[in-house]
Amino acid sequence: MKKLIFIVVCMMIIFALNIKVNGQQDIEVGAQCAILMDSETGRVLYEKNSDEQRPIASISKIMTALVAIENGYLDDYVTISKEATLQIGSSLYLEEGLQIKLRDLVYGLLLRSGNDAAYAIAEHVGGDVNTFVLLMNEKAKELGLKQSTFENPSGLDEDSRNISTAYDMAVITQYAMNNVIYREINNTSVHKAETKDGKYFVWSNKHRLIKGYEFVIGGKTGYTKLAKRTLVSVAKKENMELIVVTLNGPDDWHDHLKLFEYGFTEFNLRTIIEKGIFEVKQLDQIFYLDDKITFPMKDDEIDDFKIVIDVNKQQDKTYLLLVKENEVLFRQEIKEYDESHSVLNDSFDILDLWNGIIQFIRELLW
Repeated sequence: MKKLIFIVVCMMIIFALNIKVNGQQDIEVGAQCAILMDSETGRVLYEKNSDEQRPIASISKIMTALVAIENGYLDDYVTISKEATLQIGSSLYLEEGLQIKLRDLVYGLLLRSGNDAAYAIAEHVGGDVNTFVLLMNEKAKELGLKQSTFENPSGLDEDSRNISTAYDMAVITQYAMNNVIYREINNTSVHKAETKDGKYFVWSNKHRLIKGYEFVIGGKTGYTKLAKRTLVSVAKKENMELIVVTLNGPDDWHDHLKLFEYGFTEFNLRTIIEKGIFEVKQLDQIFYLDDKITFPMKDDEIDDFKIVIDVNKQQDKTYLLLVKENEVLFRQEIKEYDESHSVLNDSFDILDLWNGIIQFIRELLW
């Protein structure tokens, strides 16, 4: 595959993009596996055994909710089967023959972790539970996850088992939070549902940080004897959104608060390039960005990151990359500018501006 790659140091006009990733010596968590991820870029800000596979219990239901939202009709009525009512563990206490909207079952799934709801959703959306589980695994494969395997929609692990990693669950959550329906349901504290025959249910969210920590906007709890405590949380402060996942975390609430405080305190979401158009003189081309590019970093990270332009002739595409020590941390396709684009007034020549800044500093020092 033939590529042309150009280092574009001159693009950094907002601030000097110099990064050196600090160690994690200042933070410890009790969970066996943990991860702190920036939701927008996917940058991992902290990890501990984040690629270790473990049973994940009810945080499996994040994937169940996703598959239901993307493949089902949320205003359909679901008829509860006898098999659904026989599911053990956490329950919505649904009764055989009851008819309730799929949307309400997803609320009960995420807020109360109802295993009966998980089974009923799988039967309805997949036609049967096995087909629904296939959809779960297909979604995992679509997201590029190679260490996640789902065998049931609930996370119960007596007869079958869902296996994943802290990293994979963070990626699933990152994807889920981009779905407006999932985001709304997951951030709900209390939901009132009505069945077709007028019976009411009221469900409150089991995730205590949604009420107890002002920045938490979503998450999912989990527990089985085999998996121990599993927990996913999402928090947003100003313009930064963070995801925390812990597996086998005996003190998970405290771990999540500690990791959020670490992320919000130590990292800032920096603007790398503002939206608009810019020239890459090595290519003699002008490109545009519809939105600014941001990336989370510490104030004292230095000397490691570079912006490069990657021209892939075989794909006929051009990418802007953020690279650290030959590892691509961020990739975004950029388009060549044409007159029909609306940001012409934002045009500037970055190389000329950068050279002007350098000349000004030289004269000042001289």
